[in-house]
Amino acid sequence: MSAPTAPTPRDRTRAANRAGIGAFIGSTIEWFDFYIYGTASALVFDKVFFPELDGALGTLVAFATFWVGFLARPLGGVVFGHYGDRLGRKKTLVITLLMMGLSTTAIGLLPGYASIGVAAPVLLVCIRMIQGIGLGGEWGGSVLIASESAPKGKSVLYGAFAQQGSPVGNTLSTLSFLAISQLPDAAFTSWGWRVPFLASALLVIVGLFVRLKVAESPAMAKLIEKKEVAKVPLTEVVRSHPMLIVLGIGACTIGLSATYFKSTFALSWATSALDFDRSSFLTIILVANITQIIVQPFGAVLATKMKSWSRAVCVMLVPELVLMPVMFVLIGTENYGLAMFGVAVATIPHCLYYAALAGMLASRFPAHLRYTGISLCYQLCGTLLGGTTPIIGQSLLNWTGSITAVIVYAVFQVALTMGCMLLLLRRPNHDETAAVAAAGAPATAPLPAG
Repeated sequence: MSAPTAPTPRDRTRAANRAGIGAFIGSTIEWFDFYIYGTASALVFDKVFFPELDGALGTLVAFATFWVGFLARPLGGVVFGHYGDRLGRKKTLVITLLMMGLSTTAIGLLPGYASIGVAAPVLLVCIRMIQGIGLGGEWGGSVLIASESAPKGKSVLYGAFAQQGSPVGNTLSTLSFLAISQLPDAAFTSWGWRVPFLASALLVIVGLFVRLKVAESPAMAKLIEKKEVAKVPLTEVVRSHPMLIVLGIGACTIGLSATYFKSTFALSWATSALDFDRSSFLTIILVANITQIIVQPFGAVLATKMKSWSRAVCVMLVPELVLMPVMFVLIGTENYGLAMFGVAVATIPHCLYYAALAGMLASRFPAHLRYTGISLCYQLCGTLLGGTTPIIGQSLLNWTGSITAVIVYAVFQVALTMGCMLLLLRRPNHDETAAVAAAGAPATAPLPAG
């Protein structure tokens, strides 16, 4: 029996591209499912599931159910990180896609408070937790199956395929709600908001078809072949790399929270306290999302081309210290054109950074612990900092009666992100170490950290 033929460079490139496309399509669907919940919580969930709570309090409680998804995401990261680091990235990604699709469809079918009383919000929270667990396992696997399949020196670039799913999913979410927002208020509240949730079932079928054709990443396949997988990845990564996790949580902050400052908190603020109607501000968010789709890939290109990742991070994030406050000030003018300009321009810095974030973070964890490690960082950040953004923003606004406190909080998050990533990049780059070892060169001297 002849030995299997070694893959040619062309075969490896084709497999890498298929992995990148699969990561992009799958993550787009997952993020669409997650973002439509945020939009619905800003526009309609207070009326459907919490009708006895009026005004700002009802919105705050709806945002609290939004946060429940983030609360569940670390659990998804731990569970699927464990199996992803032991059994492979591909298997977990099929399960997470099914979990997200089924739970999202279930929300679209869920009766409101008027039909089943308190059972409605209770079931909403339970289904939202399942959604959160699914997305908690999705992100790490999606990033890794793309970045670990990448050609040499292009892990950040290919990791950006998975990252691109976030703005595309957000855009699809906004488009769907923009379309149904043309309905009369009564129709929108009674059944219109359900349409995007039910449409998820069709998207999941497409995602599964693509994802099942993607091969396991070479790095993971090698670990399985050599039987070098970790027995209990969570225990090992927490014991061996606690500071990486802490820094990784901080480094993810503005990459997650910026979207929720715009598409959840600002949407609610602009349509309830300011003189924007639902369709107008959804259009503003749509323009920002399209800006992100166009600009975001250049962040990965920038990080790949620049010799210093630390310098690239500064180039991306320093402008956000100014542009985030400008965004809130321009929204506060209640001028449609100025608000659109402010939101779109403030999107550029953090979306450039978000493109490079996945590859930079993954490179700091060894391959046998990487799924669990990056999932913990990203999902704990989502729980502690990203998902709490609308709640904290609304609470600060309610407490002070001014948007200034929200601006200060946003600037703090940008500064925290930049500081933590710069410290993280001083740690060893495990991708470079593995490449040196594979080439047979001595790896006794520490490699540049970025």
